[in-house]
Amino acid sequence: MRHLARLADYCSITNMHTKNLAIVWAPNLLRSKQIESACFSGTAAFMEVRIQSVVVEFILNHVDVLFSSKLSSVIRDGAGMCL
Repeated sequence: MRHLARLADYCSITNMHTKNLAIVWAPNLLRSKQIESACFSGTAAFMEVRIQSVVVEFILNHVDVLFSSKLSSVIRDGAGMCL
């Protein structure tokens, strides 16, 4: 994900900003067996891929926060806590 986010930094040259990268990469990063099966028609499959691309775009736009070492340590330290 960091690599794709870095690619987006060159969008003025490549025209591959986070939205375009998400559209291209989402079906591979968030592969869905439901979409690949026959039960999803054209419209349903399109909506599913659209949701996937929105998720990937969000991740690319927030990659520094989501994959920061601070967040990882908070999650790791908090994993053993009970509510």
